[in-house]
Amino acid sequence: MQRRDFLAMTGLSLGGLMVPSFLGKAIAAEQLQSTLDVAFKKRLADAALAAARQAGATYCDVRIGRYLRQFVITREDKVQNVVNTESTGAGIRVIANGAWGFTATNTLTAEGVASAARQAAAIAKANSKTQTAPVQLAKAPGFGEVSWKTPIKKNAMDVPIKDKVDLLLGVNAAAINAGADFVNSMMFLVNEQKYFASTDGSYIDQDVHRIWVPMTVTAIDKASGKFRTRDGLSAPMGLGYEYLDGDAGQKFTSPNGVINYGLSYDMKEDAIAAARQARAKLTAQSVKPGKYDLVLDPSHTWLTIHESVGHPLELDRVLGYEANYAGTSFATLDKREQRFQYGSELVNLFADKTQPGSLGAVGYDDEGVKTKRWDLVSAGKLVDYQTIRDQAHILGKTESDGCCYADSWSSVQFQRMANVSLAAGKSKLSVADMVKNVENGIYIIGDGSFSIDQQRYNAQFGGQLFYEIKNGKITQQIEDVAYQIRTPEFWNACTAVCDESDYRLGGSFFDGKGQPGQVSAVSHGSSTARFNGINVINTARSLG
Repeated sequence: MQRRDFLAMTGLSLGGLMVPSFLGKAIAAEQLQSTLDVAFKKRLADAALAAARQAGATYCDVRIGRYLRQFVITREDKVQNVVNTESTGAGIRVIANGAWGFTATNTLTAEGVASAARQAAAIAKANSKTQTAPVQLAKAPGFGEVSWKTPIKKNAMDVPIKDKVDLLLGVNAAAINAGADFVNSMMFLVNEQKYFASTDGSYIDQDVHRIWVPMTVTAIDKASGKFRTRDGLSAPMGLGYEYLDGDAGQKFTSPNGVINYGLSYDMKEDAIAAARQARAKLTAQSVKPGKYDLVLDPSHTWLTIHESVGHPLELDRVLGYEANYAGTSFATLDKREQRFQYGSELVNLFADKTQPGSLGAVGYDDEGVKTKRWDLVSAGKLVDYQTIRDQAHILGKTESDGCCYADSWSSVQFQRMANVSLAAGKSKLSVADMVKNVENGIYIIGDGSFSIDQQRYNAQFGGQLFYEIKNGKITQQIEDVAYQIRTPEFWNACTAVCDESDYRLGGSFFDGKGQPGQVSAVSHGSSTARFNGINVINTARSLG
């Protein structure tokens, strides 16, 4: 679990003492299944748009949102918390006198949203007095009345709480029976019902679903007090409850028998493996520092992509507009003009807000822009960034990339990362075949702790499971592994990428950005990839 995820969830783990403010008010579970009438939302949107025009706005967009969340948290044979929350309201953004203004209201009446629109226009006019240049908003077509829904098979909100609790407690029991001493398991469900309307002529109704079932399994050596953990190897997904029913996709088994998961997840099977692997860590040999060829599983690579590609290629970081959560970016605009060698010729990195099953998949972003796929790094060369409507002109683009997002109706939308992924290799290559060519390497599975500098250039990454590779064979499990990178050197060290049959998604359910902070959910796909000559350090520490 990443630090930013932990911080977002901390309030849910304190026995019900508090609920983080971004979640909204607590409600009964049956209320998670209701929706707002589309005709009602359109009437409210039209009232806000008309009021904004009358107040002097040259542009206005309205987001009417109902954000539903459910969290089930367990430890061993106990349920620690069950939280159902709902937050409903409208966010209104305008341009007046060439400046942005934003306000939000939970008074969902025609007069309530009209008053908010007038206030947004007044704020924009006040902002214009100190603004040095007017907002340049890239054109976006009006789509009329359209809708989009995450293509789920089974709405997780409809599944009884008892069934979810039984699943998690069964998972915990399986882990304990397999040798674990402690186990925490959780289920996080999100349903965002978002209605967008703008003076461009769009009325967009979207129903977005996401699911995440993290767990941490702990084994203790009672003689020494030493302990080791192994987190679950599942990814958060843009899917319904079918993700846990085993109906959505296949499993992936590594050459040494470690099971990973694609669009389907057997949580109990993973818990049993986690218990055994956590206990094996207690006696695993500590890594010898040095240079190694790394074979990185997609359950690990997603985080390296997220930190060293996804964030540094957000245009607001590149321009210095954004510096929270680990700074700006080394990948400055001149590097695109130079077609900077970001990676080897095998490295093709793309952004995609349409990928099925991904956390970031939507039909339209929160500016009403239709989502798409586009290249960021092509054959190793930096070719593009991620941008939104009021930044597109800086790159000479005539339209946004469709990656503007807000985590609530009460938050202003701003640039967020699209799903950024490493394209699969074009030649047929399995993980077993890749390993055959490694003489001295480490096979890394699962994500762990990380750190990165303020320009996303120097970084360090851990993992969940580490296996030594000697003379083309995966041998013993090892421990205390972290590798150090400089972003372009690392990606230029990529010498092989497995083919499409190995491609999988990982991701972050609570990716933080901004000030005030917002969270978003984003996936990163890849196939297993090899990186040669990477510096590995030993993270073991003597406590005296």
